[in-house]
Amino acid sequence: MSSSDPRIELLWRNLAKVIDPEIGIDIVALGLVYGVEVRDDVAWITHTLTTPGCPMERIITDGIRAAAMELDDICGVETVLVWDPVWHSGMIAPGAL
Repeated sequence: MSSSDPRIELLWRNLAKVIDPEIGIDIVALGLVYGVEVRDDVAWITHTLTTPGCPMERIITDGIRAAAMELDDICGVETVLVWDPVWHSGMIAPGAL
């Protein structure tokens, strides 16, 4: 689907409800979500973590899946964890701290 798919905006909004439990800020404001796509009613979320081996990986990934599945028109979720670009504190949205 193209970026004009209305589900894209809804996915971003729902992902902004997923809080990194160690930092207390949502993963969108933290800059952890790199991309959102919908292909054949499946949400593809490309994201990273603040550090490799982050102990919150499972909690964050489960939160991403749950947030995406809240949309009626989404039938599945694929999460893609990447390390490039490497996350840094400059990726945090202004005013999020």
